[in-house]
Amino acid sequence: MKNIIQFTISEEEGVYTAEGINVPIVTSGKTFEKLKANIQEAVELFFEDEDPKSLGFGLSPSIFTSFELSLNNGVKA
Repeated sequence: MKNIIQFTISEEEGVYTAEGINVPIVTSGKTFEKLKANIQEAVELFFEDEDPKSLGFGLSPSIFTSFELSLNNGVKA
């Protein structure tokens, strides 16, 4: 059973996007606070009316996020 729901976060043109690594969830927000709220809401909707065990998760999975940074921004070759 998985106990962690993983997301990777990227930023493009002032919008932060979170993509689920082990769940089919994608959401976005213009600020980190809005993105955090949208991730929580999306996860709640994903599990709504579902038994987490039937989706391969424990009863109270945690959310883990990582932020992707591009090395191309500001790096001169």
